[in-house]
Amino acid sequence: MASNQERPTQPRDYGAINAIWSALVAGLLAVTRASGRGAPPATELPVLGLATFALTKAVSREKVGTWVRSAVVEHEPDGEQPKGRGLRFVAGELLTCPRCLGAWTSVAIVGLRVVSPREGRIVASLLATSAINDGLQASFSYLCARSTAGGAGARASEVEARVADARLADLEASQVGGG
Repeated sequence: MASNQERPTQPRDYGAINAIWSALVAGLLAVTRASGRGAPPATELPVLGLATFALTKAVSREKVGTWVRSAVVEHEPDGEQPKGRGLRFVAGELLTCPRCLGAWTSVAIVGLRVVSPREGRIVASLLATSAINDGLQASFSYLCARSTAGGAGARASEVEARVADARLADLEASQVGGG
């Protein structure tokens, strides 16, 4: 086990990030209390969830989000790795982890929906539509690769390789296209 001097972070660094997130949530709750607005209805949760997915993916994984990550990550052949020490390193971890970042983007999406309901619904709808498009594009690529491989009498491993190639091509195309 590494000593505290060898690790790029300390527990207090994660505590600080958690405190910031908690302050944002507390601020959102204070705004809702002052304005009398409540949480979005449960019927909106699927759209808000899809919107959170799309925003999180754009920031944490897409080429279009590189400018957000550039101050806290290094671009390596294996992908992006957090750089620095302390809070900078923790921010790099946060911005490259879609699951972690999802908690933050959900505060932004739900917060916008609560504070400005009309604008929040529009933004959530746009982002949700983008997430649905991502799913449809991946499904289309999978089906095309499977159809091509299946028609040639390919073995299962060849099908999997072609599907992986198609997914990679779609990812590269989406990044080149800015999305």
